Amino acid sequence: MALNNNPQLHIYPTPDEVLASLADYFVELANQAIATHGRFSVALSGGNSPKKLYELLASSPYRSRVIWEKVDFFFGDERYVPHTDPESNYLLAKKTLFAPLHIASAQVFAVDTALSPAEAARRYTQTIEHYFGSKKARFDLVLLGLGDNSHTASLFPHTTVLQEAGVGAKEVFVEEKQAYRITLTAPLINQAQAVAFLVYGTDKAAAVQRVLTKERNVKEFPAQLIAPASGELHWFLDADAAAEVQKLKGSWTSLFG
Repeated sequence: MALNNNPQLHIYPTPDEVLASLADYFVELANQAIATHGRFSVALSGGNSPKKLYELLASSPYRSRVIWEKVDFFFGDERYVPHTDPESNYLLAKKTLFAPLHIASAQVFAVDTALSPAEAARRYTQTIEHYFGSKKARFDLVLLGLGDNSHTASLFPHTTVLQEAGVGAKEVFVEEKQAYRITLTAPLINQAQAVAFLVYGTDKAAAVQRVLTKERNVKEFPAQLIAPASGELHWFLDADAAAEVQKLKGSWTSLFG
């Protein structure tokens, strides 16, 4: 028996330590990418969990450890709401990361939610393709969260997007939210150089255990779809979120960073 998708787990006692570790990893990858090919491309996670990460990256000393003018920002998913709506992932990132760091608008590639959901997804796919040009669309880093129903990005249980084979963005109607989302597809996420989940809190322990240890069932546990073909897969967890998985640590010691 083994953990699904061969992740490396980074488990810390508190959320603050988890956030600091992921911020350090972000800085490391950014500097490597900038040194290697001149820029760093990252797809940001939405929701509540990454807010503190973005605030940390925008604070001292992290803000001085990255050449932010060479970082390009995309979104792993977006709610189908105006960019001024409190539910907007773009607005969250703008307030906590882009504005404090004075990120130029040309470095931010947001989903155009003024379009229909299908057109917004099609245009975002084109934006990604144009950015990477003749090269394979491969983000340097994709940041992801995990819902208590085992969804990630906007890959929700029992939605049609879970069977999507295309590399790009796709619209999806989420019944439980009664709303549209635009999400990167699993095949695109899996082309990334690195994928990092940020998960903390007792309420996520069951979902973490299901995704990492249960028999593969992507309809029920969509985050199991995330398995980079030739990149790194990391889970940054606090002790509460990792509680159920840590009980099995003796069998998989080498996977725990």
